[in-house]
Amino acid sequence: MNRTLYSLLFHLGLPLLALRILWRGWQAPAYRQRLAERFSLGMPALKPGGIWLHAVSVGESIAAAPLVRELLLRYPDLPITITCMTPTGSERIRALFCQGEFAARVQHCYLPYDLPWAAARFIGRLQPKLAVIMETELWPNHIHQCAKRCVPVVLANARLSQRSARGYGRFAKLTAPMLAELSLIAAQTEVEAQRFRQLGARPECVTVTGSIKFDLHLDPQLLPRAQALRADWQAEQRPLWIAASTHAGEDEIVLAAHRQLLLQYPQALLILVPRHPERFASVFELCQKQGFSTCRRSLAEAPTADTRVLLGDTMGELLFLYALADAALVGGSLVANGGHNLLEPAALGVPVLSGPHLFNFTEIAALLRDAGALQEVADAPALVAALSDLWQQPAHAEAMAAAGLAVVKANQGALQRLLAGVQGLLGCSQK
Repeated sequence: MNRTLYSLLFHLGLPLLALRILWRGWQAPAYRQRLAERFSLGMPALKPGGIWLHAVSVGESIAAAPLVRELLLRYPDLPITITCMTPTGSERIRALFCQGEFAARVQHCYLPYDLPWAAARFIGRLQPKLAVIMETELWPNHIHQCAKRCVPVVLANARLSQRSARGYGRFAKLTAPMLAELSLIAAQTEVEAQRFRQLGARPECVTVTGSIKFDLHLDPQLLPRAQALRADWQAEQRPLWIAASTHAGEDEIVLAAHRQLLLQYPQALLILVPRHPERFASVFELCQKQGFSTCRRSLAEAPTADTRVLLGDTMGELLFLYALADAALVGGSLVANGGHNLLEPAALGVPVLSGPHLFNFTEIAALLRDAGALQEVADAPALVAALSDLWQQPAHAEAMAAAGLAVVKANQGALQRLLAGVQGLLGCSQK
């Protein structure tokens, strides 16, 4: 399948896309808003001639935050336009960048669907000097429109699992030309770099920078604020753990584990943070239905001595919630979703647990596991055993925390290597 056939099939699939929007809009009303932007119509006023950065959703937006801050500092004359595909990503981008000191220079809108005419309208209006795409969100028509206008395109923090590589390989006539149009692929590992080369990327454009997720920017007051809040809750001596970024099917496992833990640790407190906002209400109902005394972070409800679950139903607070905990289970891993960012709790000195499904973070998981900073659990009984061990053996918990911090510090520097590549391309585009 080449790009012409891909575009034809995309047009033919628009009725199905409309049904999907209706379905998602029923689950989360925000999906029904700003629909015109998704077709490059009714766009907000955008200053042309800057840097365009695409981060598909919340995780990529957070990972891109250090990069955006550096770009704003290094290129003060260039506006930065950040696009995404989801309402939660949009909310996070606005919270991170569209207020405060950089608000006048950061623009935001949805990325239009990858239809040739929508991509041409968007790129033609934005006229970027450089495009930066986070991780693996590759859209053939948008990339082609950049190439037609001699706009360098960077695939930043690039990752490509073996499974994804096989999928791309099945459509070589589409993916090989697309990858060949990229100016820089900053891969996280050499294994992933080689996969990109084998799929058609120009070898001279592929480099290994590491993962910028190691280059976390942590507010120095984050841990002190968390300690102060935990003291306000009178929960300093309570066993407190967090299950973060959970998906459907994981909450039941987590709550089953918590029920067992309460038999041994009656004062244990669980912070449960669903990955997607549209699930906040249903997870709260699940907690209540199962008989757990539950309070909601969004209502600023402080847990009392009788509270057993605190529902983390807010956006932009995950690092702070991690900082409150004695141990962290990173979700998306007890079900076959591929996992989420293991480095956030590790960077805060919190022992890290996960399920076995980590195919989105294979290399990072291996680094943490080999260092003794990650313990994988397959089910509720294994989760109970792991948490009990950490609470009964503080020295073990401290060793895991120290190992996680060491892994994070040892692998920092990817951001500077990526910025060096960006500087070279921006210099060429401005000549």
